[in-house]
Parts: sequence; C-alpha cells; structure tokens
Amino acid sequence: MQTDWAAQLASIVGPEAVLHRSEDMMLYEYDGSVERAMPEAAVFPSTTDEVVRLVRWANEKNLPIVARGAGTGLSGGAVAVEGGLILGFSRMKKIVEIDTDNQRAVVQPGVVNLDLSLAVAASGYYYAPDPSSQKACTLGGNVAENSGGPHTLAYGVTTNHVLGLEVVMPDGQLLHTGGKVADSPGYDLTGLLVGSEGTLGIVTEITVRLTRLPEAVKTLLAIFETVDDATETVAEITSHAITPAALEMMDQLTLQAVEMATKAGYPRDAAAVLLIELEGLTEEVEVQTAQIGEVCRNHAAREVRLARSEAERKLLWAGRKNAFGAMGRISPSFYVQDGVIPRTRIPETLRFIRQVGERYQLKIANVFHAGDGNLHPLILFDARDSQQYSRVLQAGSEILAFCVELGGSITGEHGVGTEKNNLMPLLFTEDDMAAMGQLKAVFNPGGRLNPSKIFPTSKGCGEIRIRHQVGR
Repeated sequence: MQTDWAAQLASIVGPEAVLHRSEDMMLYEYDGSVERAMPEAAVFPSTTDEVVRLVRWANEKNLPIVARGAGTGLSGGAVAVEGGLILGFSRMKKIVEIDTDNQRAVVQPGVVNLDLSLAVAASGYYYAPDPSSQKACTLGGNVAENSGGPHTLAYGVTTNHVLGLEVVMPDGQLLHTGGKVADSPGYDLTGLLVGSEGTLGIVTEITVRLTRLPEAVKTLLAIFETVDDATETVAEITSHAITPAALEMMDQLTLQAVEMATKAGYPRDAAAVLLIELEGLTEEVEVQTAQIGEVCRNHAAREVRLARSEAERKLLWAGRKNAFGAMGRISPSFYVQDGVIPRTRIPETLRFIRQVGERYQLKIANVFHAGDGNLHPLILFDARDSQQYSRVLQAGSEILAFCVELGGSITGEHGVGTEKNNLMPLLFTEDDMAAMGQLKAVFNPGGRLNPSKIFPTSKGCGEIRIRHQVGR
C-alpha cells in the first residue's frame, strides 16, 4: 500500500479505523470459504457519510472495494480477489428504529442477525431469516448473499423480509430503494440489490419486516435406520399439505460429529434424522404434530421424539446450527456446497454424492434443509494436501452440476461468489449472462465493486463443462 494512502484514509475514518500492515491483512484474506486473497487495506466506517467519502476516495485511486460483514460467508463473497480496499461494517451496528406497531425495523449493516430478534423478543416479535451462523453473521452480509436458514421452508429467504435499502453507489451517489410500505411503485430495485453480492452497491441501511412470535412451537426428532427412509419421508410430509416451519436432515457422519461437540441427544448409530419444527396456533400445531409423527412411523422411523421442554428444543437446534463447526472434531478442513434440487430427488442425489465421495476417496457428511431441497454436502479434507484439495474442488463441482441436471441450482443461500462463478454457464445461456452483465454495468460500470464475483472467469470453466454437458 502506498505510504500516503493510510494517512488519507485516516483523515476520513480516524487512524484507529484503518489497518494496512501485512500481519493485519492476513485476518481479512479469507471468509468461510476455501478462497484466499490479500487486500491492500481494511477500513471501518462508522457512518454512511464516511462510506460515501471512502467510496469516492477509492474511485479516485481506481481501487476495487469489497464490503465485509462478519466474514462468515461460504462462497468467497468477502474475499478481495483483486486486492484493493475492504470496507468492514463492524462499527455500523446500530438498530436505528424499531416499529413493532407496523412490524418494521431499520438497521445498519453491521447488526448481527440474532441481535435483532433479541431486541424485539420482549414485544412478541422476531426476525425470521435464521442462517446457521445467525449468532455471528450480519444483516448486511445476509442482504448481499440473500441468506436463508432452517426456517426458509415456511418463511422464505432474506429478500422476502427486506423492504427498503440505503445504498452507496460506486461514484459515491446515495440511493434509497423501497421503504416501510409493503410495495413501492416503480422497478423493484430492492429485490434486485438483495442477493447481488455487493457487485451493484454498498448497503448502509436496511428496512426489514418483523414477524410475530408464534403462539405454539413443537419440535420433533425422527430417527431412521436408512437414509432412503428419511429422505422419502420428506416428500411424504409435504404431500400431506403440511408445511413445517423447518424440516432439516443430518446423516450419520454429521450426527457423530454433532453429538461429540454439543451432546444434544442425537443418536450416533442412526443412519439419518429429521429435525422437524411446527409453528402456529396451538390446536393446529397439535394436529400437525400427530400427523407428522404418523407419517414418520409409516416410513420406518425407529423413534419419533417430541422435545419435552424449551431447553430440550434449544439444545436440539444448537446441535443442528453448530453442525458445520462440529466437523472440526473429525476433519481438519471441510468444503461446504450449497446445491438445490427438487425435494423428491433427494434420495438419488444423496446416492450420487456417496458415489462421488467413493470415487475421489473423500468422506462427505450431509446436513441440509430437506424441506426445500437445499443440500449442504460437507466434503472433508486436509487443506495442507494440495492433491486432496484439487480432488475436493472437482468433487464439489460434480455435485453441483448434478443438481443442475435434476432441474436445480448451484446455490440456495450461500451465493455464487468466486467459488461457483465458473459454474454459472451450467444454469444460464450466453445471452442470459450478457443481459446480466449489461445490468451490472449500469450500476457498477467500472467493475470496482466486489470484482470477480458471480460472473465466470477463465479458471476451470471449460474443464467443468466438458465433464457435464448440461445447461438450459
């Protein structure tokens, strides 16, 4: 980094909010993915005005800018692939307004997801999107990646709960989209920006919808001797016109790691379990609990447990939400994928994943949102072994390509980032990609906002497409 740049940045945000030494930059060269790249500096604005000034400064220097929340993203979205400036939002963490009468809140992007729910719980409300990393991930990052979570099945992903945004454009212009009303006239720019992974603008304020806490909640744990029995139960539950708030699945390898880490009461010897949550009016939940229990037993569930207390329910969910971290008990590293398939195709997809693991001599654990077909195979490996790392990347690409073949997608909630940008041609034609590129150019003509994300580069794309001749 040029010597005078640090002083110029300090004049905008203060010297304590600027990092540029190489040892400091090592903390910002990665996120939750397997990608790494070193930025030139990291700055931490406290206000929208400071963000505007930083963006204008970077524009003058022709520097790339990457907005970063908590760095929990799983697709390389917060990695500065082309160097430049990291804008960290850890200081912009105010809940600006809570309006429970109208079920709205206005927050800064650095607010931690769970903190918003805790702030409104006493009033009988919560914020519905709940990524597994909700204790750490920020709402700005959730907006960038259009994050989901276990309760996506009933409540949808982030875009279904964001009503308005304040956004700094690449030239420093301040843009306001949407608002507190349910629907604003004109183009849906809020919907366009949510999930754009920081490539169209930098979000500095978010208006969200709050959801009333349910009258009753029941959590079931269904235990199965075979994976097929568990996966077939998923389709059967939804065919009964029951939409659980959450319908999660974990296989045996995952269960063993989770139980070692959290001791939540999961059976280590089961082939798979379904974690099922029902919410709503008390009478309705009681009826649906009985119906789902019957469906599970009809599909050879060896046991269906009902959480007997709030403490037991929270412990079961702690096991599920800490599943990724629990993998450290059985592997030094893992590579998580995020494919989506029709839920009726889960059994054959898990068989394919098992075959991929055998072919590449890799262990693969499965923990995922079964209700909406959003798979998260965790490919276990040792990152210090370069040959093993190469096999892991290829295995991940094959799994995602298979998801596309079944009519699915390469991402359900983690975003495309750098990890899957070269798989985009599996989903979209050249004309599709050109149209998206033209749209990006309207907002980000210089390409300086989060470059090398979403759209393909030359890295490995041909190799992937030769192996899987798929696409729409």
